[in-house]
Amino acid sequence: MPRIETQTLAQHRDWRRGQLIEAAASIAMQSGGQAVTVAAVAQRAGLSRTSVYEYFASSADLVADLVIDELNGFSDYLTKEIAQANSASNSIELWIKAALTYIADGRHLLAKALNATTLPQERAHQIRVAHRALLAPLIDSLEKLQVQDVQQALAFIQAVTDVSTKRIEAGHDAQVEIEKATAFCINGLTSI
Repeated sequence: MPRIETQTLAQHRDWRRGQLIEAAASIAMQSGGQAVTVAAVAQRAGLSRTSVYEYFASSADLVADLVIDELNGFSDYLTKEIAQANSASNSIELWIKAALTYIADGRHLLAKALNATTLPQERAHQIRVAHRALLAPLIDSLEKLQVQDVQQALAFIQAVTDVSTKRIEAGHDAQVEIEKATAFCINGLTSI
């Protein structure tokens, strides 16, 4: 039996789960989300399939955790980036810049690779919560700017960043897209 190198069993389980998530991410980036199977992850991590099942009920469950981890990481990144804001408006500017820089740098490619994967219905709520958390840092700033319809403003900001994402992925200059998206959103918020 292999020696546990962590101080507690809980730490070992967290480490092993992280190892499996890393293996799954590597497979998804290399071969697409459909290639993430329990067998493939077990082989990549150097474990038996039964070991993977100790952490994940199925391949779909593993992919769902991978999506949630990716969304949570992106959310943490956005929150950290806007922490340096000096005003509500600046916070929104920094959020848009950070979100589109994340895209331009290619860090979103894992989420994109997993996009076509069928995920367990029972995990859909957790994924929606993680996805909403991406926009959550904007709510306080929008309220401080006295935006009347915060949900509408969030939808508009998301729509603009989605279009800018597609343009960046199509080869348009990322810096120009970031500047235009930011200006459009900031100027548009005054009319909501």
